[in-house]
Amino acid sequence: MSQLRFKMVDAAINHSAVEVEKPEGRASDYFSQKVFNRRVMRKYLNKKTYDALIDTMRHGTPLTLELADSIAAGMREWALDNGADHYTHWFQPLTGGTAEKHDAFADPDGEGGVLEEFAGKLLVQQEPDASSFPNGGIRNTFEARGYSAWDPTSPAFIVDTTLCIPTVFIAYTGEALDYKVPLLRALSAVDKAATEVCHYFDKNVQKVISYLGWEQEYFLVDESLWAIRPDLVLTGRTLMGHESAKNQQLEDHYFGAIPARVISFMKDLEYECLKLGIPVKTRHNEAAPNQFELAPVFEEANLANDHNQLLMTIMDKIARRHKFRVLLHEKPFKGINGSGKHNNWSLGTDTGVNLFAPGRTASENLQFITFLVNAISAVYRFNGLLKASIMSATNAHRLGAHEAPPAIISTFLGTQVSAVLDKLAASSSDDIIRFDAKNVFKMSGISHIPTLLLDNTDRNRTSPFAFTGNRFEFRAVGSSDNCAEATIVFNAAMAYSLTEFRKTVDAKIEGGMKKEKAIYEVLKKMIDDCRAIRFDGNGYSDEWRSEALHRGLDCEGSTPLTFDRYLDGKTINMFKATGVFTRVELEARAEVKWETYTKKIQIEGRVLADMAMNHIVPTASRYEAMLLDKVYKMSQIPGLNAASDIELIKSIQNHTAEIQKLTHEMVEARKIANRIQDQREKAICYHDTVASCFDEIRRHIDKLEEMVDDQIWPLPKYRELLFIR
Repeated sequence: MSQLRFKMVDAAINHSAVEVEKPEGRASDYFSQKVFNRRVMRKYLNKKTYDALIDTMRHGTPLTLELADSIAAGMREWALDNGADHYTHWFQPLTGGTAEKHDAFADPDGEGGVLEEFAGKLLVQQEPDASSFPNGGIRNTFEARGYSAWDPTSPAFIVDTTLCIPTVFIAYTGEALDYKVPLLRALSAVDKAATEVCHYFDKNVQKVISYLGWEQEYFLVDESLWAIRPDLVLTGRTLMGHESAKNQQLEDHYFGAIPARVISFMKDLEYECLKLGIPVKTRHNEAAPNQFELAPVFEEANLANDHNQLLMTIMDKIARRHKFRVLLHEKPFKGINGSGKHNNWSLGTDTGVNLFAPGRTASENLQFITFLVNAISAVYRFNGLLKASIMSATNAHRLGAHEAPPAIISTFLGTQVSAVLDKLAASSSDDIIRFDAKNVFKMSGISHIPTLLLDNTDRNRTSPFAFTGNRFEFRAVGSSDNCAEATIVFNAAMAYSLTEFRKTVDAKIEGGMKKEKAIYEVLKKMIDDCRAIRFDGNGYSDEWRSEALHRGLDCEGSTPLTFDRYLDGKTINMFKATGVFTRVELEARAEVKWETYTKKIQIEGRVLADMAMNHIVPTASRYEAMLLDKVYKMSQIPGLNAASDIELIKSIQNHTAEIQKLTHEMVEARKIANRIQDQREKAICYHDTVASCFDEIRRHIDKLEEMVDDQIWPLPKYRELLFIR
């Protein structure tokens, strides 16, 4: 193995940047080239069909089968004109990735030829096997029927030669089996609730849109080195490996010059993204070696989520083309930063107003404060659920690791915004909030509050849910996550908060209170009630954990126990009230989460045991035998002192014995856990008795890596994996 290792290292060093064929023209010339967007619809659909489809996209108006046939005919012609020969329903099951089954357009015509067929019924609905995807017990193997149904609000696109049609995925009995169905429900709920609250300030608002801007962090490693690391291949992270003498401590990688091979990969990736309508905007080196980030322009949340799912598939394909492998695991390397997927969230009206941005009039600023406070209140009331939405076996390694948000959800507002809310809570309803002529944020009647510029909020990198001037940034989302899960929770929680807010305000108005005074009174109480969630300090400190416990925030550290938040009574009531999840769907998702956690830890345990016993122990024993032979030969020559070699042998023997003992204990713990039938109890057992062995086994292996001859060490080391040549 060592000879193979050095051969692969040489191959990695000798890799040169793959030449990327420069696209012709400007980005505007090929942007959305592979997307069935409105410009294309106008060309391939007649006016009646086009108008009906646009009405469906805007207002959810049902499509008749006749119109579906007309749309399918136009979509087929466009796809064939662009080289497509297959079509697929592209959906997002609870695996966390995407799924697709390709069917050819070509059908035999009965006369020895074929016709390219694609009817409306094939566009609108198909039937994947619902029992073969994670479903939490909703579907048994003998109950396989499930349906994928077209989502007209997300445009179809072509990948290679396949027309991909974004769809939802539901059980035969109607329950959601994917991420898109509850996401669409949550977006509809927040639209309805927010629009009704907007009517306090502007009767012209007809729709509120949830926007999402994700930031995708990722690692690249040489494919040749990846291939001889079983842990990277099978789990996405290194289960062993001593940190490199140089890693990120010089802070020279962040925003540094992008390596030639990487910029070649990025250009290729961006070209493919732009053709598929993904509006990529930013690229740069991240904090850790071999870590990078890509971010697009904000989009409507459903489309943004589809684009992120599509991006992760494209990244893998393009990385292979450039002899890389992309790592989306949240913590692929110990001792350096892991990767997240920051979700920037905002709400905007169809009249062009960002509801999280201060305005220029008293009414606009009261509206801003209303939505800001409701967002904070939603995070406070459902902070445990919000954490559960981003918790996983992989993200648990990253959260709270002094490089990412802690596993305690809080909001950061900045000292001045916090001061404004505190003064509002203490003020009388006669005080108004306004902007002066210089576009700075003030409260009349409270002269000692400093003026607040539009962007006057600092960045707190330790805050999971930070207000950044005109949006909230949820930084705890993992790099491999489906953005939808967190987006579902904070939009549903926001809808719930806004609905309760409106009911309370309306009750006061009906009791004779003026509208503005009623809004002020409700906001003041909400600010006081949710004060515990606001924290502007260091989220990494031990003091904060103690303080958070005192404040009553969710500080649960066990991933399986965190998933219990999906089944809390208040969670069930909130999702029922907003129409996002039924109790059956929540129970199924919790079951899937426990099962997925167990399987991931189970795989890691198997891989770790295999590598420890079949790679590390034999290598250490072989080196130990070499040293023993050396000591024996030295003993034959008077005057030679072998004491240091003997101590080294003892150390190697001790670490090897501990690895064997601990690995045996881990395997036995896994056997016991595997006999547990209840998925929740099994996940808890895996967390407490199997995963708890990993770090100690690794510690002994990493010590051996420092002792054993580099020439025979079987695995690429961090110094080889982390620096692209």
